[in-house]
Amino acid sequence: MAESRTPDEVVARAARATDLADLDGAVSDCFACPRLVTWREEVARVKRAAFRDQEYWGRPVPGFGVPDARIAILGLAPAAHGGNRIGRIFTGDRSGDVLFAALHRAGLANQPTSVAADDGLVVRGTRIFAAVRCAPPDNKPTPAERDTCAPWLHREVALIRPTLRVVVALGAFAWAAWWPVLRAVYGVRPPSPRPAFGHGAHWSGTSAPALLGCYHVSQQNTFTGRLTPGMLDDVFARAKQLAGVD
Repeated sequence: MAESRTPDEVVARAARATDLADLDGAVSDCFACPRLVTWREEVARVKRAAFRDQEYWGRPVPGFGVPDARIAILGLAPAAHGGNRIGRIFTGDRSGDVLFAALHRAGLANQPTSVAADDGLVVRGTRIFAAVRCAPPDNKPTPAERDTCAPWLHREVALIRPTLRVVVALGAFAWAAWWPVLRAVYGVRPPSPRPAFGHGAHWSGTSAPALLGCYHVSQQNTFTGRLTPGMLDDVFARAKQLAGVD
């Protein structure tokens, strides 16, 4: 598979993806953002002491979930020692522990943990992906990196468009990343002014999926009590209702 090394190559390769498996493979071969490539590979080489005996993925992290998803969960980017280590989004870190426990309580995952790519995790009616597919330094992608990565997100949404009914945006970055999808995938002009992000925020259009805001499942939010299990449960209950998932 040809690697993508420039923004134009990302646009072209994303557009050619015929299904999610093809897209996932193309995402994994992206080298278009030099700063992110350097960082993800350095993290994979140096490693965290607790994982020094493991081989890190060290590449962009594709989406995870079913092709007929009615619910999408949009995050910011993979964690340096989570998705960047395992190769599956929200796997092997504290954020994933919180997210998949909530999905399990909601009946959207078969188990409450996500620790390895072969751990048997299955999600129901759900697709999970990030606005930026590489782990960024300090969890802060630049605007240029966000825009370079956007075609992967746009194509992934296009591929699940026939069934997609609601998107849960984890954090303000993901909330902002959704608006360009409306124009690129649905041909819909984003609302102006943009609705403000907040936990439980809800926007609905006429020909695009509903959008729900949720505080990010980061340790900063969960350890301080800004985001509680009950708050997550409320968001996913609302997502299931909007998506028509029992």
